[in-house]
Amino acid sequence: MSGASTSRGARAALSYCVQQVRSYDYHHYLCLLELPPNMRKSAFALRAFNVETARAMDVASDPRIGLMRLLWWQEAIDKIYSNKLIEHPVAQALASAISEHKVSKSWLKRSVEARINDAKREVTDIPETVEELERYAEDTASTILYSTLQAGGIKSTAADHAASHIGKASGLVLLLKSLPYHASRNRHFPYIPSKVAEKHGLLVNHDGQIEVRVDSREGLCNAVFEMASVANAHMQKARNLAGTVPDEARPVLLPAVPTQVVLDTLSRVQFDVFDPRLSRGILGLPPLWFQLKLKWNSWRGKY
Repeated sequence: MSGASTSRGARAALSYCVQQVRSYDYHHYLCLLELPPNMRKSAFALRAFNVETARAMDVASDPRIGLMRLLWWQEAIDKIYSNKLIEHPVAQALASAISEHKVSKSWLKRSVEARINDAKREVTDIPETVEELERYAEDTASTILYSTLQAGGIKSTAADHAASHIGKASGLVLLLKSLPYHASRNRHFPYIPSKVAEKHGLLVNHDGQIEVRVDSREGLCNAVFEMASVANAHMQKARNLAGTVPDEARPVLLPAVPTQVVLDTLSRVQFDVFDPRLSRGILGLPPLWFQLKLKWNSWRGKY
């Protein structure tokens, strides 16, 4: 293949990644636009990889097909690190980022393996504690931030620690925001831990299976508040590290802004995840206001 053809192929792969993130992860798309130009290419490839794996189960008509997609990505990562060509635009863009910036294989493997394990769970296999969901959030959300920092050549323990907390908070609020979607598909809540559900009167025995159901809207709001409080604590820990995080790492940590927006919106609606205000605009905010908030934080070097 000629150099010109290779270059065109790389541009097409990157364009595909940008479009995927813009279409399916718009608030992170806006965050990535605030990155320095030299970091955007790898960041979009990593975020598009996350879009592919996050949506695998949702877009599949059969859960087995979704699981096959995730297993394909697990194999694809191995092939990318073995320098094998894969005919998939996101895989190609990811391969380019890995080749140029030596992104750790362990973060990408950890991300897709966490989603595979989640996909294999029985619908009635409820996590027992919030800590289990925190681990899942770190494996799927924090790892993308770690990889983006690494691709940007940023080596900072403080930035990694902040990314860990932001990823955990981001993952938890995403699970909370998705509760109505999962309820519409499964008629129960697979991401409210059994210990939290039991405390708030949401555990029921349905045909011999223990499930988390909406028998009490007040109980659900209290459970959501408890989980949101854990996410908020991670946000506070991330911000407490801000003074030691290098300037060049702060744009990578801007996903803290949409995470805080969700927490603020949840608070406004008294932690009722079924309130329609949560699904309006961008995470409950008018688009222009969200963009101004993001720009303001970016300009001030805050996250």
